[in-house]
Amino acid sequence: MVRQIDGPVLLVGHSYGGAVIPEAGGLPNATGLVYVAAFAPDAGESPGGISREQPPAALENIAPDSDGCLWIRPEKFRESFAQDLSTEEGLVTAVTRKAPLASAFGDPVTAPAWRVKPRWYQVSAQDRMVHPDDERRMAARMDPRKTVELDASHASLASQPRAVADLIEAAASGSGA
Repeated sequence: MVRQIDGPVLLVGHSYGGAVIPEAGGLPNATGLVYVAAFAPDAGESPGGISREQPPAALENIAPDSDGCLWIRPEKFRESFAQDLSTEEGLVTAVTRKAPLASAFGDPVTAPAWRVKPRWYQVSAQDRMVHPDDERRMAARMDPRKTVELDASHASLASQPRAVADLIEAAASGSGA
């Protein structure tokens, strides 16, 4: 998709999307990467490998289906993914969320663009899907222009949209502010 855009592209990845943007970020028109409560693998690492080092709190609530997609048990969704959203917002998030393929968590990154492109990172301190200490570690090693830590769940995009949007806007302007 990045190749089809004529002009600069800022890549934003949430969760396992953070393992997608470092590969696409190597394209010439990709100007930077923003990680939102996301995996930020280095070369040879995968999201699953990172999770095995320090399992997230909600790991036991995730199960694959017969097609290889990973689902959070419905009765555990809000407490696992979006505990800082209202019950209604959590339900909407649960029924509209697309389940990732389990294989996406095993694919290692080959050439992480965060090593050469500007980057920003948002840590969710109450994340139960990606361990917050892993988020802090990944952010620290990539030395982003700005790191924002929010007292938020994995669903920080929904629970603290202004703070996440401010970070994305700072990245779009190329600033560390």
